Amino acid sequence: MKKRIRILVAKPGLDGHDRGAKVVAQALRDAGMEVIYTGLHQTVDQIVHTALQESVDVIGLSIMSGAHLPICEKLLRKMKEFKIRDIRVVIGGVIPKEISPCFKRWAFRASFPEGPLLMNRFSGSEKM
Repeated sequence: MKKRIRILVAKPGLDGHDRGAKVVAQALRDAGMEVIYTGLHQTVDQIVHTALQESVDVIGLSIMSGAHLPICEKLLRKMKEFKIRDIRVVIGGVIPKEISPCFKRWAFRASFPEGPLLMNRFSGSEKM
């Protein structure tokens, strides 16, 4: 039997808008993935520790607050500190187009700005 992808869906920082993260978490479950949802107001430390404890394959960040760059920079530093190289990172939310190149430069696996339908977003998720 094929191993199910384990993904941690996290809401970092003070962002209180979680409807999108919950919809995405359910869509990922429906696509056959095992989803761990952390809930609101997670620190980067909490996200990294949960990812390690749960042995996830992917960390999915949902950020609506506009704090994409500082949160992602801190996450990458923390992952480097813990020598995490085998967990992929994806990000979703309201992502300004001008910062999308940063995610590619940081080797984030994917970024999902608002807009496309969920089924289009996850049609290639098995390649994560």
